[in-house]
Amino acid sequence: MLKVLLLFALLIAGIVLGPMLAGHQGYVLIQTDNYNIETSVTGLMIILVLALVVIFALEWVLRRIFRTGAHTRGWFVGRKRRRARKQTEQALLKLAEGDYQQVEKLMSKNADHAEQPVVNYLLAAEAAQQRGDEARANQHLDRAAELAENDPIPVEITRVRLQLARNENHAARHGVDKLLEITPRHPEVLRLAEQAYIRTGAWTSLLDIIPSMAKANVGDDDHRDALQQQAWIGMMDQARADQGSEGLKSWWKNQSRKTRQQITLQVAIAEHLIECDDHDTAQEVILDGLKRQYDDRLVTVIPRLKTNNPEQIEKVLRQQIKTQGDRPLLWSTLGQSLLKHGEWQEASLAFRAALKQRPDAFDYAWLADCLDRMHQPEEAALMRRDGLLLTLQNTPPA
Repeated sequence: MLKVLLLFALLIAGIVLGPMLAGHQGYVLIQTDNYNIETSVTGLMIILVLALVVIFALEWVLRRIFRTGAHTRGWFVGRKRRRARKQTEQALLKLAEGDYQQVEKLMSKNADHAEQPVVNYLLAAEAAQQRGDEARANQHLDRAAELAENDPIPVEITRVRLQLARNENHAARHGVDKLLEITPRHPEVLRLAEQAYIRTGAWTSLLDIIPSMAKANVGDDDHRDALQQQAWIGMMDQARADQGSEGLKSWWKNQSRKTRQQITLQVAIAEHLIECDDHDTAQEVILDGLKRQYDDRLVTVIPRLKTNNPEQIEKVLRQQIKTQGDRPLLWSTLGQSLLKHGEWQEASLAFRAALKQRPDAFDYAWLADCLDRMHQPEEAALMRRDGLLLTLQNTPPA
């Protein structure tokens, strides 16, 4: 660049000084309607050079002026950014203190100049919701939505969270349905979907997201199993509410064999059928479950049955005693069934077998009833005394 300037200077010097030294400066005539301008070539070159110098000087002055304006604007913008950063830091401290009014104020003030303005507006919306100002929360949320056109997921997650906080459950369900279409394995979306589906009774939808919850490690196995059981029982409740016992039987029949073999569901459907006064179908479910797999939970439902075929229950209980051994629950349940149908002697033997393995106040009382029926009042009184002493022994002091 320096060489070009030197050559340019030498060229100008040659044009100016050459004719002067040679004594031939030339002649230039510029003629207009009203004026004639006469000068030498050297004079014209000097005028041009001076004009260029003036133009460059003006350009330098103007550039300095505009650059100063840009620097000034940059200084003001930087000052707002620094202020926004400081206010964000203060807001986070207030959030730890639980001062949601200050959190909203600091997060929303100069939020447009923050490093992440969407985050500021979302936190301001949640802070406003915490203090019950739904209008302000919606304003902050709408502003965040305007700034987050390319990534709406954080905004919509916050929107659903606020809707759940306001108990706008159906709106929240609609929101999570849209979010699951966009990001089906987002952990927070799945957590919100769990809440929305439980609150709205969308049990089928809840069952559908449980595999995604497992893949996204949302909750542990016990939590997901509990959700699954809750969904199944919720579907039973809906079937019972819609069509009663017939609806329950039809729903149960339409489930897969794997589903019908779950002990928890067998107990639940049996209890639902008992509440619908369909004891015969409930008995079929319980006995079918015991034939496939023994479980105490199925046995505990048997005393609630009011069946026209007690012999079948007693037969299955005796078979279970042979295969499972002398379990006190089986003997006690057999005794209760025999007691209902007037088999006093057999019932007393069953209660004695249960008490032989473990003392139980209820078994003592039932055995006393059998002894009264068998005209043995002295032993019946003794059994009632033992049951009372056991009850007092197990009752914690006031």
